[in-house]
Amino acid sequence: MNVRAIKVSFPLLIVAGLAYLLFSPAKYVGYAPDQPIPFNHKLHAGDNKIDCRYCHTSVEKSAHASVPPSATCMNCHSEQYGGAGKGRPHVEILKKYHKEDKPIQWIKVHDQPDFVYFNHSRHISRGVDCSHCHGNVAEMEIIKQVETLNMGYCVNCHRENNAPNDCSTCHR
Repeated sequence: MNVRAIKVSFPLLIVAGLAYLLFSPAKYVGYAPDQPIPFNHKLHAGDNKIDCRYCHTSVEKSAHASVPPSATCMNCHSEQYGGAGKGRPHVEILKKYHKEDKPIQWIKVHDQPDFVYFNHSRHISRGVDCSHCHGNVAEMEIIKQVETLNMGYCVNCHRENNAPNDCSTCHR
């Protein structure tokens, strides 16, 4: 292969690689990392019908949904309020984190590259239900990614809902 052929094929290779990464149909579907404390969304959001916004308090007013501090969990799990789950190993680990004032190092499940700007509040305020991107969390014992959340997924959703789809909407 001569130098000219390499110069021509290299940009094509880069474009093809980027297209694969951005539009790959199963990018992170099924990703469900082990968490420091196994948190059962089915029990909390499903069986106990705790609204997502009780724990993810900033979802309506911030770009980020936020992960709750252990103090939020202690609203139900402290002895003062009935001690839900008392004696269960995972609840005891939670109480230890809270007592020692240590943040729980949750592993992000739905993560976007740094060059993507996703604003939760903008979507929630326009009526996009959490389950559209996150699936039926109220039925998940272990949280997992159910949609690709890649560029193709987002662009298609924006097209279907007549939402802005120029590059500056999501890329800063």
